[in-house]
Amino acid sequence: MEVHVIEPTLNEAIFGAKPRTHLLHQAVVMQLANRRTGSAATKSKGFVSGGGKKPWRQKGTGRARAGSIRSPIWVGGGTVFGPQPRDYSYRMPRTARREALLSALSLKKRESKLIVVDKLQLEQAKTKLMVQVLAELKVASALLVIPQADAKIERSARNLPNVKVLRVDGLNVYDLLRYEHLILTEQALKILQEKLAA
Repeated sequence: MEVHVIEPTLNEAIFGAKPRTHLLHQAVVMQLANRRTGSAATKSKGFVSGGGKKPWRQKGTGRARAGSIRSPIWVGGGTVFGPQPRDYSYRMPRTARREALLSALSLKKRESKLIVVDKLQLEQAKTKLMVQVLAELKVASALLVIPQADAKIERSARNLPNVKVLRVDGLNVYDLLRYEHLILTEQALKILQEKLAA
């Protein structure tokens, strides 16, 4: 299929913002932290099985006093201050998240890595068709943003390691920085500019 690159009118407040690297860094760190499962866990003395009975009497044996065979200093004992399941997620202020997104978008435009096409429609959900589209655009690594769910496009790009398809609502800083080019459909650009201009 043929794709036609267009030169739309871009909102300078969105695509002409001064890139703020510290906000880009904070946004990426936040996204990666939010992806962590936080499921690391160890057993403390209270969770290790056994050790209910005092191994020997307190005095008179000549040995060091001991209250449990599951003491942290014994082999097979519990772990002291080991990791426990926790939630690593946190959120940046809404205005900071918005500024980080504007910075990432502006960076793509400044580096001439922003491509806007009139529309993107595939006849079938085939990886080969998506490869042809990217070859026509002379792009190897790309984040493809579409206005709404499109199973054919999403499935066609699923097996390509350097391509990701997102809907406008899912656009984020991490993916913008991860892929070399940003490809937007005309409709997706319109929705994006309306959303960020508000």
